Amino acid sequence: MSDLHLAPRTTDTSAGPARLLLLPTGVRDVVSFRGSFQTAPDFGADDDILQDIVASVLDKGTQARDRFEIAQELEGRGAQVSFYSDGLRMGFSGRALRDDLAEVLAIVAEQVRQPALDADEIQKAVVRATAGVRRSLESTGAQASGALARRLYPPAHPNYALEPETELARLDGVTVEAVRAYHAAHVGSDGFTLAVVGDVSPATADAVADAFGGWPATGRTATFDAAAAPLPPGRVEVPMEDRRNLDVHLGHAVDLRRDSPDFLAAYAGVFALGGNFSGRLMQTVRDEQGLTYGIGAGLGGPSVEHDGHVRIQVTLSQENLARGVAATRAEVEGFVADGVSAEALRQTQTTLAGLHVVGLATTGGLAARLLVNAERGFALDYLDRYPDLVHELTTREVTEAVRRHLRPADLHEAVAGSLPT
Repeated sequence: MSDLHLAPRTTDTSAGPARLLLLPTGVRDVVSFRGSFQTAPDFGADDDILQDIVASVLDKGTQARDRFEIAQELEGRGAQVSFYSDGLRMGFSGRALRDDLAEVLAIVAEQVRQPALDADEIQKAVVRATAGVRRSLESTGAQASGALARRLYPPAHPNYALEPETELARLDGVTVEAVRAYHAAHVGSDGFTLAVVGDVSPATADAVADAFGGWPATGRTATFDAAAAPLPPGRVEVPMEDRRNLDVHLGHAVDLRRDSPDFLAAYAGVFALGGNFSGRLMQTVRDEQGLTYGIGAGLGGPSVEHDGHVRIQVTLSQENLARGVAATRAEVEGFVADGVSAEALRQTQTTLAGLHVVGLATTGGLAARLLVNAERGFALDYLDRYPDLVHELTTREVTEAVRRHLRPADLHEAVAGSLPT
């Protein structure tokens, strides 16, 4: 049985508009925190682009203080704060001394609720985002991943990837007014959840309530397609000059969400196929056949709100492209036909349970996992039970989940690089 005992030590309460999760640990004088809130983007519009821009400029000053004053305040306390955009949510994370937490959270609240959204900083963020898209044009992996996503999902799905040229055009059309309007309409206390881990005390809840008290909700609802596009299997090629090593991504959509009853069994099964160096794909296509240096498999993009996909990626030389793809497909077919062996499942269980425990080894890791667990609507004790749930999986239920969700004949292909003539 697991001996983590996180749930009995975690206080699940409220503070102002926040659901607050407090977990004391043996760390003295220091706390880590991570929070998120629902933003209700419209994925049929350019909201994902605008949200990313907003998240990237929240640390560039507020309506009351410029970014240098805030940086001095945080650095003078040895505190760290960062912001992120994550699909249907935005969030922040940080670390501070216990005695400075109230002041640091007040700064975070000011940055989130009253950012400066300076025109020059917004333009710089657009330039950075544009540069990132242009860099992706040089990456065979990024191009194959994007091409596969466009085959598997409709444009209004959170996992859809814009054509690079389309994304560049939309970034070029971003205006300061649109960014400010997105913040005003979408950044509120909806679904606000905050996990604080470390040297916490009852005063921690007071600090959260003081910092975020009075933060209103927007009441908006996200607009997106929850299901994948029903396209027949096919192949798409992304020609790239001077890229003799090609990336091939294979995949198909799955009717599987994070809270599906068989998600863990399917996840373990796909991990046994290609989650690490002991996976079947690595042992066969790479080690035995010598066709690639890199190959793997996993589940891409599932959440509790929408489905995801099975993904298999392999890097191949021009000379090995056809053989490598054929060998990869053959191993996937064989894996589904053979089922998951007892030894493969044992190795997978040991790895997954170990990764889980290692991820909880720091206050930052604990805060992140507590938050994700809450976002998914799972009970507090899920983090405690996870290693046991993994070890309780049987070869039969993992094999059945694999055969239910992994369909070799339905795999799409996306190939990026210098295609052989």
